[in-house]
Amino acid sequence: MDKIEGKVWKFGDNIDTDVIIPGRYLRTFNPNDLAKHVMVGERDDFAKKVKSGDIIVADDNFGCGSSREQAPVAIKAAGVSVVIAKSFARIFYRNAINIGLPVIKADIDAKEGDILSVDLEKGIIINESTKKTSKIEPFKEFMLNILKDGGLVNHHLKGKD
Repeated sequence: MDKIEGKVWKFGDNIDTDVIIPGRYLRTFNPNDLAKHVMVGERDDFAKKVKSGDIIVADDNFGCGSSREQAPVAIKAAGVSVVIAKSFARIFYRNAINIGLPVIKADIDAKEGDILSVDLEKGIIINESTKKTSKIEPFKEFMLNILKDGGLVNHHLKGKD
């Protein structure tokens, strides 16, 4: 998988799925429609300002709350390339990988607007704004393949693993 590079959007603790995509917007399963309302419960302007490749960096318990798969779908469809958090709700983490959104459990030093480069294969995050490097556990080959294929279903349909 190629190196990921993007601008940081910083969030705090306990960002739940109802903040990521509030229930009132769940009348559709269309990813592009969901993306228009992503993070509206926490930051009204996020969906309008996020750019393809941007990165979410959060504190503890990202994705807590309900098990709605639309939460990682909305984040991915909005163009976010990776979510990095100190910890994740287990079901959110699994849903994110299942739909092909990389999620990294790490406590990194990054501020809103910093530029990060992430190498999942080598296990390195570089804050290009501060030149600080963080080591993470490299993603295993099978996980990289799931992400490259766009998620678990696509990976399975391709007859891999």
